[in-house]
Amino acid sequence: MRLLYHTHLSPFCRKIRMLLKEKSLEFELVCENPWDKNLGFFALNPAGEVPVLVEENGMVVSGSYAIGEYLEDIYPQCTLIGQMPAERAEVRRLVDWFDHKFDFEVTQKILFEKVFKHYMQCGEPDSSAIRTGKANMLYHLDYIGYLATERYFLAGDAPTLADLAAAAHLSALDYLGDVPWEYNQAARNWYALMKSRPSLRCILIERVRGVRPPVYYENPDF
Repeated sequence: MRLLYHTHLSPFCRKIRMLLKEKSLEFELVCENPWDKNLGFFALNPAGEVPVLVEENGMVVSGSYAIGEYLEDIYPQCTLIGQMPAERAEVRRLVDWFDHKFDFEVTQKILFEKVFKHYMQCGEPDSSAIRTGKANMLYHLDYIGYLATERYFLAGDAPTLADLAAAAHLSALDYLGDVPWEYNQAARNWYALMKSRPSLRCILIERVRGVRPPVYYENPDF
């Protein structure tokens, strides 16, 4: 069986889990917390980071970018990055936006400070960083709302890896109740579409020990 090493609430792991589901590929989850410094896991990925995909033949692919490209190459029948070069370039641009810009400006400043900093025993949450992350989130929601209004989904008329990347980050933050959905209705409507997809719904039903999400967290009609 194909294995995916993941960490709960990691947006990068959530993105790959959604991609595997969208492609109807079977896999088993293996929970791996990088802060445990498991030497066996470091043998799979010397960077000590998740996600890591292990195929049935033993092939190992590490990192959400590499895994995403690998799955598109091996299973192109259901593409999540588009057919034409211009489409694929736009999807990759938006994936990079969320996995780098959004992650740096928002996710790291909220999710890391509130959750992973505790797990890694890196001290108390930085309230200033959290406030900055929440402020930065607003223009990202505006951008999501703009894209969803112009294109229906973020990169076009159909969902792509760009939507999965955005939903992965936002769903992790929403678990903490830190997404002000009332701020941008178009962004909220787009996320409601994503919450209705089975690939995200199977993630939203999960719970992290010691942290309870808002009551609306898994409800598409939030």
